[in-house]
Amino acid sequence: MDKLFGTDGMRGEAGRFPLDAETIRTAGRSLARHLAARAEGARRPLVVAGRDTRESGEWIERALAEGVREGGAECESAGVMTTPGVAYLTRVLGADAGVVVSASHNPYQDNGIKIFAPDGRKMDDATERLIEADIHEHTRAGVAADAPAASVRDSDGGARRASELAARYLDFLAGEIGQGLRLDGLRIVIDCANGAASRLAPELLTRLGARVNAINVRPDGRNINRDCGSLFVERLGEAVVGAGADLGVAYDGDADRALFADARGQVVDGDATLWALANYLDARGQLTGRRVVATVMSNLGLELALKSRGVELLRARVGDKYVLE
Repeated sequence: MDKLFGTDGMRGEAGRFPLDAETIRTAGRSLARHLAARAEGARRPLVVAGRDTRESGEWIERALAEGVREGGAECESAGVMTTPGVAYLTRVLGADAGVVVSASHNPYQDNGIKIFAPDGRKMDDATERLIEADIHEHTRAGVAADAPAASVRDSDGGARRASELAARYLDFLAGEIGQGLRLDGLRIVIDCANGAASRLAPELLTRLGARVNAINVRPDGRNINRDCGSLFVERLGEAVVGAGADLGVAYDGDADRALFADARGQVVDGDATLWALANYLDARGQLTGRRVVATVMSNLGLELALKSRGVELLRARVGDKYVLE
């Protein structure tokens, strides 16, 4: 059986297998049925869905929701929401699963779905395999795979609910994560990649006191990740220097990735970020076990630099869920 779920969900060109409407419906039905089999009592399982700003996101989310409801579960939309935001909402709303409709840093023609477990972590591989099996069985049955899904047109109530969920997520970031953090006096350039962070990130950092220069915050359905965001972080460096800013942050389309530029416009990549965080935490006795977890793609230089400080680097397979494990 062909594997459909990779290290970060199921991706493809929107409108083509496995990202056609009928296959997405099948995935939604399958997910709901497997969740129902685990649910206690007669309660209908709840799935929380969010999407980035691609033009295909609305109809894919609609097809997913149709399948989820056909499978016996409820589906609540958070509207345009970052991947970490959906993970958070899945956990705090007591949902049985969360689904993000996004292809991350890919161009707008692509899309995908990634599924979260009730604790906000990525869904286990076993459940993904079950959904794959259901999709392949449905495909072998010869059901047409190109049936369109109607566009999502959120009601006023749905839009209000999505706004409430976004506000709740921002409160969590500012309060529970920030824990009194203030950025007063800092000038920060943020590149939101015309993606899911376009409204959330400027609002959050402004609330924390930063002077924010937000760029690429006008999504039109097709400009997500186009010549902007974390794939083009060098341009962020130019913007930081041009604005005389202290720091630059570049997100990808669903804002589960961030790269940085310093005040001189120099790129601070993932390994450099791990180095800075490890030193910060270690100096305060907060680096548990004096260990850092990275992927097999991290530079040997990071490993040697950490070792010189007495810090061990552990490597995991590529994929955030493997790093988390």
